[in-house]
Amino acid sequence: MFALPRMLRHFAATGEGLPPDGSVEVDAPDSALRTALSAARSGAWEPAAELMAQTRTAQDWDRRGQYSVGLAELALHHTGWLGDWRQERPGDPDLALVAAELEIDHAWEIRTAARARHVSQEQFQAFRAVLCDAEPVLRTAADLNPGDPVPWRILIAHGMGLSAPREVFDEYLARGREADPHHVGLHTRAVQYLAQKWYGSHAEMFEFAESAAAAAPEGSPLRGLPLHAVTEYALEHEAGIGQGPVAWSRIEGLVEAGMELSAAYEPGDRRAAGFRNHLALALIRSGREADALEVFRLIGTDARTFPWAYLGDPREIFLLMRQGVRAHVARRTPYFGGSVPAPAIGGPSGTAEAAILPAAMAVALLGAPLRDVREAILITGTTMRLVPAPGGGTFVEIAPSADPPGRRKGMRGTLLGEGGLPRLAGTFSRGEKWPVLVAVKEGADYTLHLYRDGRLVAAHAWWADPAEMPTQEEAAERATALAAAYGVVDHRPVTAALRGTGDARKHLDEAFAALGLPLLPAGFGHRPEPLAEVPGAHLVERRSFFRAIKESLSSEGDGASGGELPPLS
Repeated sequence: MFALPRMLRHFAATGEGLPPDGSVEVDAPDSALRTALSAARSGAWEPAAELMAQTRTAQDWDRRGQYSVGLAELALHHTGWLGDWRQERPGDPDLALVAAELEIDHAWEIRTAARARHVSQEQFQAFRAVLCDAEPVLRTAADLNPGDPVPWRILIAHGMGLSAPREVFDEYLARGREADPHHVGLHTRAVQYLAQKWYGSHAEMFEFAESAAAAAPEGSPLRGLPLHAVTEYALEHEAGIGQGPVAWSRIEGLVEAGMELSAAYEPGDRRAAGFRNHLALALIRSGREADALEVFRLIGTDARTFPWAYLGDPREIFLLMRQGVRAHVARRTPYFGGSVPAPAIGGPSGTAEAAILPAAMAVALLGAPLRDVREAILITGTTMRLVPAPGGGTFVEIAPSADPPGRRKGMRGTLLGEGGLPRLAGTFSRGEKWPVLVAVKEGADYTLHLYRDGRLVAAHAWWADPAEMPTQEEAAERATALAAAYGVVDHRPVTAALRGTGDARKHLDEAFAALGLPLLPAGFGHRPEPLAEVPGAHLVERRSFFRAIKESLSSEGDGASGGELPPLS
């Protein structure tokens, strides 16, 4: 019966050492790949070719596999640079590898990642047809890259899609191991093939994963391969990984080995992120939420597609699981005399620069006068600053600096969890007819969120990396939704602003101007709480949860009539 009070008391403390939600990125490319992707997005293929050639020369197969995946994903919807590369350097072994990855991506785009029962017969036929046509491309990649294990990992994926005979898999795996007996990508794909839901069994999958891990050098990330097998197994036994035919003691031993391996790597180490994401899920499935929380701290911002994509959108599931772990740990901490254990690490990554993550800056423009906005935001239980905007709207920001030092987080704020102003906008816009447009800066990135009646209508991001610029179709779709909310007939100027590269703050102003909205305060993006310096700013003090409800439901006769605003703190 005391679980909720304990959770409310300790939840904020569980976030110590965790990066904010907005900084989490799935399969984030390293700086070298980001540079190549940015150049390719602009039409220049040479940086990608040089990067891939470096990995081949250095025999850095793990990075080579990661880079080929990232470049192929870009080429799936932005093909011009790849065509130029092919025209200028036919027979380039690095180009052949990216092209092989791209063939698999083309096939899976048709099939989709949905479960087989949700895929139509026509999709399956087209999927198999693309894979059959792709075989010469994949064979060429293998022939042009002798000694490279990555083409054999791609060929295993190809064989899985075509239900190739077991001897084909055995050949591909053997050839890949000849090139590199400890290549993580090759062995991870083999674990998937050997999973019971594909072409193997639980026993064979675990035996393979444990054997490969034992043969790997001390400290190698391949030592974490059994955690991938634990994920595959747990998906078949959703009641918990201790409920299936594999002995619980065996699973427990693999998780413990994963904990020891994780401890050998620095916080935020990219090489460990792959198995650490699987370790976090295994700990959650094992009921070890406190240990999972510490692993999430070690992962930092480096979420990976798997295992989370098995459960839905990988980023959303990663954040949801992390939030659930925090709530569980908070509920288990005694109300009196108990405290959440301090992080065993100094920050979300091993570098001093990453250990200090800047807080997000956010300002919202609400399409309503200050009086109406004040009544709507009371329910959030958060101290906010309001400024009348030209045209009758209201600028709003969270004002933590106005809270007394050490004051505990309000109940409603705790129940809302993290997410800052965008998540609060989903709460205070519920039941209202006016739109809410939230601008956020986190790190070097700017995002825009449109809410109506508690629902996120559109979201857009200007990333520091121009390679992340949306396609014309994506930008037009978002611009159309934004224009409709503000009665703008021609969405094209908004689309142009959303596709801008370079100065993201400038393009944010261009988007507001194209929508006929007042520009954001000049200090936004440069300092926290920019509304604090705007003349006419009002503070709405954080209320308790019950006081907020009472004030929100009070009638205009309770001191709010006569045309004057109620007193603001």
